Amino acid sequence: MGDLVENKEWYVAAYSPEGVPTSDHLKLRTVSLSLAHESIPDDHLIVETLLLSVDPYLRGTITGTLEGLFIPQYQLNQVLTTFAVVRVIRSKDSKYSEGDILLNGYGLVAEYSIVPSSHIIRKIDPANGISLSDYLGSLGVPGFAAWLGIEVLGNPKPASNVFISAASGAVGMIAGQLAKIRGCRVIGSTGSDDKVKLIKEKFGYDDGFNYNIESDFDAALSKYFPDGIDVYLDNVGGKMLESVLNHVNKNARIPLCGMISQYNKVWTEREGIRNLLNMVGKEVRMEGFMIKSYLHRFGDFVKDMEKYLQEGKIKPKSKINIGIENFLESLNSVFSNSNIGKVVVQVKA
Repeated sequence: MGDLVENKEWYVAAYSPEGVPTSDHLKLRTVSLSLAHESIPDDHLIVETLLLSVDPYLRGTITGTLEGLFIPQYQLNQVLTTFAVVRVIRSKDSKYSEGDILLNGYGLVAEYSIVPSSHIIRKIDPANGISLSDYLGSLGVPGFAAWLGIEVLGNPKPASNVFISAASGAVGMIAGQLAKIRGCRVIGSTGSDDKVKLIKEKFGYDDGFNYNIESDFDAALSKYFPDGIDVYLDNVGGKMLESVLNHVNKNARIPLCGMISQYNKVWTEREGIRNLLNMVGKEVRMEGFMIKSYLHRFGDFVKDMEKYLQEGKIKPKSKINIGIENFLESLNSVFSNSNIGKVVVQVKA
């Protein structure tokens, strides 16, 4: 590899306040990048990107407004960042050597990048039996979100009735399995009969329903939760959240992980919740959370999740799209009914 490479990178060309982002909003460009040793500042690394994490929260970083998730917005012309698995090409930090595989918490959506070593979360041992894509899924943002929602905020007791929306998605598939490990009865909602079959047969859910078929959510929840809901991990918001509040038990807990059904709408067009008064009478605790507020628990999460993966108690599923050119299509896929599991873009082999 020479000292100068042509480097493909995705950047923000225009904000997308509503709807699905298009190539008018996110664009791919090619720029020259020097890989020469003298180009590296001290305590920095030159890395090549192997895998990029594609997560719904990224949608909230390109609206041009600070609301909802309250995530800082990218500047126009700025390159996107996400969790990434990278390989070290050159290093000016004694902790890292050429060839090391690392998890980068602020990986540029690019083929190559110069990164401060402070952005590195951990080294990855490729020989430990865990797939590299799982470091972006079960051991990445969605796995951590699922762990926080179930283990920390939901904290269900054995035999509790747990409901998880978007159950076949990157967060839902892990959350359901964590609740089953705790001995709970777990029901999930998904967007197709095939996904219902998947969450039951692969992820161990006790049952599930297709919200496109059983579209009367109150009737569906009465059917699947005759004894009420103790913990609801909300990934979708909207009408499903409203219906859940009609079926909660006293002292139920509702961790708000995300509201994917609302992300592509401006706030004035989002669906309101009309029965919040139920929270008062049932003494329900509903709590939003962002993983950045719980980074002090990341080590506990990794210890648990690595053990579960190696013991086969957590069964992950990833959709790997090949080529950095497919990043925009991959991002939009997480908002479609076609998505199953964790979406990852493979940049380099």
